[in-house]
Amino acid sequence: MSDPNYASHFSERNIPFGIGSSAQFTSPQAVTRLENTVISLSALHRHGFFKDIAAAQLPESALNSSTLNEFAALPKSTHRAVQAAIREAYTQKGFDAFPEEAKENLGHVKLHLPVQIGDFTDFSCSLEHVKNAGRIVVNNPNPPPAFFQLPVGYQGRCSSILVSGTEIERPIGQFRSRPSPGSNEPPTILCGPSRAVDYEVELAAIVGKPLPMRKRLNAKDAEEHIFGYALFNDWSARDIQGLEMVPLGPLNGKSFGTSISPWIVTLDALQPYKAAVPQPAHAPGGIPAYLQDPDNSSHDITIQVEVLSGSSATVTGTTKVQTMYWTPKQMLAHLASSGSALRTGDVAATGTVSGETRESLGSLLEVTKGGTDPIKLVDGTERGYLQDGDSVRLVGWAGSKDSGVGFGECIGELLAARPL
Repeated sequence: MSDPNYASHFSERNIPFGIGSSAQFTSPQAVTRLENTVISLSALHRHGFFKDIAAAQLPESALNSSTLNEFAALPKSTHRAVQAAIREAYTQKGFDAFPEEAKENLGHVKLHLPVQIGDFTDFSCSLEHVKNAGRIVVNNPNPPPAFFQLPVGYQGRCSSILVSGTEIERPIGQFRSRPSPGSNEPPTILCGPSRAVDYEVELAAIVGKPLPMRKRLNAKDAEEHIFGYALFNDWSARDIQGLEMVPLGPLNGKSFGTSISPWIVTLDALQPYKAAVPQPAHAPGGIPAYLQDPDNSSHDITIQVEVLSGSSATVTGTTKVQTMYWTPKQMLAHLASSGSALRTGDVAATGTVSGETRESLGSLLEVTKGGTDPIKLVDGTERGYLQDGDSVRLVGWAGSKDSGVGFGECIGELLAARPL
């Protein structure tokens, strides 16, 4: 029987970071997780767990804060030292190594947004997704020419990013009507609750070490600025998005809610799962030097998406991050290439991760061909797009689902729209 809390994702090889509060530690603060136990880093600090780390390298304020920003900006060597101290203690004595006031059962902990987000950039790094979306939306599978030259993206609305478990309300907006097949009636513009709410399976890179404006960054050096990764569901209203995207990018079709998982998994924890990415056929003449990456690697990360209806869950896609055309390293390098700063807590998301088969697609837009070819859920009902009361759950892991390093879940329930 599978563990609904994904304890196997959080062995001593992981040691992720998040923000939590409970009756044991009442104010939101930096925490980690081992199996189904949440551990307060601040309480460990008070008990001398990190005595071998110089106070200047690990200020107590970084562990008491209600966001991970100050901690994330510390050198990676400090993050490693914190993880090593916890790992060594757990390996020697198990949970008895930790003081009672530092421990809390996962079920008694409220998890919060892990970082304060100043900027959110949503990229479109999956070639298969771009081809599928083009084929469905404009009957043209050819990616825009810029796709092969650079990782295309747009600035998202960071205030709409919500921690996993937060409900999502169906948005109200304007969209084109869909006349019935065979009708000569032309489409009209309607205003009301979206009829095409979708999910998007994504991975989010969280900036740790900041980069000042006008400093630039090469892809091969970008991991130094990535604190870690989290799962990301960029909920989308396809009908609202379809009307507003000509001639600019998405706005209200995306800004009604984006879910992020509460645990940030560090690149050190993911290091054993480094994986080569396919050698892409870039634009003629190649790509600029700042995007070139001799290592040509990503991570062997699998993300599975389920639609939950009532008491049943249906897997609607299982996709692989390392199949994407552009990597998170290249995303950050491109962000900085204009002279833009990277600030601690900034989020750079991959865009929908999709593979070549229907079983590996990362959105209902693709799975159901724009709602025209519904999928059947295990409860016997069909979905073109999401219905009110549906929940969407992403589950992510590197390596093996049961013995690798995991992210746990990122989940949200879609609620009915309230009237304007």
